Amino acid sequence: MSKTKDLTIKDVRVIVSSPGRNFVTLKIVTECGIHGIGDATVNGREMAVASYLQEHVAPCLIGRNAHEIEDIWQYLYKGVYWRKGPINMACIAAVDVALWDIKGKVAGLPVYELLGGKSRRAVTTYAHANGETIEGTLDSAEALIAQGFKAIRLQTAVPGLEGTYGVLGDKKDYYEQQSSRPLPPEQPWSTRKYMNSIEALFREARDRFGDDIALTHDVHSRLTPIEAARLGKMLEPYDLLFLEDAVAAENQDSYRIIRDHTTTPLAIGEIYNTIWDCKELIQNQWIDYIRTATTHAGGITGVRRIADFAALFHVRIAPHGAPDLSPICYAAQAHLGLWAPNFGIQEFVGFGNEVSDTVFSHDLTLKDGMIHVGDSPGLGVDFDEEAAAAHPYKRSYLPVSRLEDGTLWSW
Repeated sequence: MSKTKDLTIKDVRVIVSSPGRNFVTLKIVTECGIHGIGDATVNGREMAVASYLQEHVAPCLIGRNAHEIEDIWQYLYKGVYWRKGPINMACIAAVDVALWDIKGKVAGLPVYELLGGKSRRAVTTYAHANGETIEGTLDSAEALIAQGFKAIRLQTAVPGLEGTYGVLGDKKDYYEQQSSRPLPPEQPWSTRKYMNSIEALFREARDRFGDDIALTHDVHSRLTPIEAARLGKMLEPYDLLFLEDAVAAENQDSYRIIRDHTTTPLAIGEIYNTIWDCKELIQNQWIDYIRTATTHAGGITGVRRIADFAALFHVRIAPHGAPDLSPICYAAQAHLGLWAPNFGIQEFVGFGNEVSDTVFSHDLTLKDGMIHVGDSPGLGVDFDEEAAAAHPYKRSYLPVSRLEDGTLWSW
């Protein structure tokens, strides 16, 4: 590693753009001209993150040595009385990932080599199959299997409900649901209707695809612990890879109740921001997969700590991979996934679209349902600021759910 380059941080840029959807991108530039990029997107609260970065984080970075990743991480975490939280940790994550990108470029090595090298050839992913009907969902799954995916998440509309998580009907995204007056779309929810229909989806999936395809399902925090326990027991014959977010994430002890009643593997963690949020779940072995994302849990440094801790308790990582996470996040997680001995699987909805491909470039490739990481120094991702400027921020929100009597529920 060169010791002659001046890695003093001289510029920190925060760019909010919407190439297909909103992203908050951080660019850190050193005196020698080497730069790194990080993702700080918090869907529906993008400008809060951008402001925090611009007004409070960026001034603290100017003049610091970009090589000092750990000290800067601790400085931004311990040096702030108001720790944790999605906004704060997304900002720390963006800085952390950008610094790892710089360190890799200086070393002339991809980030996974700096972490300790490969533990596997490529990163196994699971894709999303959605549909208005069971048949539609399974047709979508069949198309994904034909593309080489070996693991599929199944979501289908609940009969009798207008709008269901994961199923957008004739809308391609949440922007279209909000039209010219962006406010959170509202969707109805009925646990009884859901519970009466969900088993058929997995029964028919196993009948159609056999036992070799791994299947997952996202409850999206809609159930109580005992309802989730019943669902897990109901789905045991269909051998799920995992049941995701069965109960709201705040009360970790809820998962003890589920675990006591079912052997269906459990996954949670996409809204967790630190190791402290999932510590009890992991050490009590109430879950099987932890789903924290680099963007939302303190970057590569934060998720690496979680992965190492989880490995002690037979818990594997399965990082969140929603479309509101930019290709920078996907790259960071791919490098982590190559390295982590206890990697499980990576959620995958695509690296982007035709518009975002004009803004983000990367050396990731997908083949047979697996992400292959190139050998570019750093993350292997770059960001075109000029192209991003052509796609200004567009305010948008995730939906909210209400029970059929109007009670606000978890979305």
